[in-house]
Amino acid sequence: MPNPKILVTGGAGYIGSHAVLALKQAGYDVIILDSLEYGHQELVEKVLQVEVIIGSTLDRPLLDRLFQEHQITAVMHFAAYIAVGESVNDPAIYYRNNVVGTLTLLEAMRAANIHKFVFSSTCAVYGVPQYTPLVEDHPFAPISPYASSKLMVEQMLMDFDRAYNFKSVRFRYFNAAGAEPQGRLGEDHEPETHLIPLILLAALGKRESISVYGTDYPTPDGTCIRDYIHVSDLADAHVLGLLYLIEGGDSQVFNLGNGNGFSVKEVIETAKAVTGKDIKVVYGDRRPGDPPILLGSSAKAQQVLAWQPQYPQLAEIIRHAWQWHQQRHG
Repeated sequence: MPNPKILVTGGAGYIGSHAVLALKQAGYDVIILDSLEYGHQELVEKVLQVEVIIGSTLDRPLLDRLFQEHQITAVMHFAAYIAVGESVNDPAIYYRNNVVGTLTLLEAMRAANIHKFVFSSTCAVYGVPQYTPLVEDHPFAPISPYASSKLMVEQMLMDFDRAYNFKSVRFRYFNAAGAEPQGRLGEDHEPETHLIPLILLAALGKRESISVYGTDYPTPDGTCIRDYIHVSDLADAHVLGLLYLIEGGDSQVFNLGNGNGFSVKEVIETAKAVTGKDIKVVYGDRRPGDPPILLGSSAKAQQVLAWQPQYPQLAEIIRHAWQWHQQRHG
């Protein structure tokens, strides 16, 4: 009997490529659909050696052809725009790509009688936390079109389950960080907006400094506290979520976080220690909408999926990212 074949949309991107690697290591056959707007084809073909179909989830004829030509068991969906600030300035492209693109994909799946879906969502659906650590039934209060687009897809998936018996696992990530431990894959966004790679680019001399927004938050050192989760741990959770669906599991939602919070200053100091570089820091005012503390409980994922993060230490997350950045940008 052949191995199940999984379609990974956005599989040439940061988290998607790590999920592809984890799927391959778990014995699945994988095919990638990616527009390559932000993905890196050369990495996927060189490191993962997986077929990449270049195209968009908005292209229904392409999706229909793909599902006819391949015996797909399930879909893992990472093909979303993710820049919060951009979503505020240009919400239309976020609703088109993240919502309409996902609906087009779901309709094509239904037409092909494929009913298993692993979705990359976000803790941003919760908005500013009423309490921490956040659990899955915390009220929704998205404060950006990006977060709203993810919540709309979650609602679609719940409705599809009720109406069509369409099963999904929805993962709400906290701050994905780090790189594949052997340095084969890592984070390379253009433009880069995430804290750890920005710090490491400053350590490499590719940026003049790192900006810290707000030093007067009600936290021990005055800077925001965030929950950083190693990207390989995220990828492992997706493989477990897929197995859960293949074995007949019902639709579920899970937070994926480390459970430990690290302040912006702690991240910078740890990066200085890991890299041995002095990193120039520029302090500025708070940004609107930044909650002081964002921490998640992953107890449900650990209990239901038997998921256990392998790299919970901040220094290890940064060390893997540093190894990757030195290779990629050094």
